[in-house]
Amino acid sequence: MIEFSNFSCSFNNREILKNINLKIKDHLVILGSNGSGKSTLVKSVCKLVKYEGNILLDGKNTETYEQKELAKKVVYIPTKLEIADEFISVEEFVLLGRFAHKRSFFDYTKEDRLLVEKNLEFLKLSHLKKHSVKSLSSGEQQLIQIAQALTQQSKTIIFDEPTANLDPRNTMLIASHIRELKNSHNILVITHDLEFASSLGIDVAFIKNASVKLHNKEIDFKEMVNEYD
Repeated sequence: MIEFSNFSCSFNNREILKNINLKIKDHLVILGSNGSGKSTLVKSVCKLVKYEGNILLDGKNTETYEQKELAKKVVYIPTKLEIADEFISVEEFVLLGRFAHKRSFFDYTKEDRLLVEKNLEFLKLSHLKKHSVKSLSSGEQQLIQIAQALTQQSKTIIFDEPTANLDPRNTMLIASHIRELKNSHNILVITHDLEFASSLGIDVAFIKNASVKLHNKEIDFKEMVNEYD
């Protein structure tokens, strides 16, 4: 469970989120217009932005987690893949998901590499494992980010606009994988795509005017358009 208590965040003296109190038990889609604070809210769970208030992850304040310990609990998948090494292979990239579990000064284990193989096979990416990450399409890059997240074995996976750069076919593919992952992980999805959000079948939070409004998964998504006014 993730719990936000009296959570506030500002950027360049502009208040983005104010006094947010929110409990996320398992799965949630977070909607809102551009700049409303969707990404800010979830990035704070991974200690990627500064904020005021408290965030509890499984009953423990996230500020007290060591970074590797936190990585074993939650993983953040950004909208677009950014890599420092343009020559890194798919296999090597996915293996980095084991960094939080690796002993210092030791190489990755046989079990780590077998897990990479398993997750590449699960996502039907095995044929790309020796390819450079940079050579992949946007849809394939999104999939290898999911493979790395699964290899990290964090219970909670945060997807930040996972379909923003994808064509309809790949959007449907990513949605299918996220629905399947609901059975084994806690899923948080940031999006402004109402059709995609509706397809996931999970509860919804809408961010507007620095506050959060919760809706259950039975909401009429056609009516959500009015929330953007």
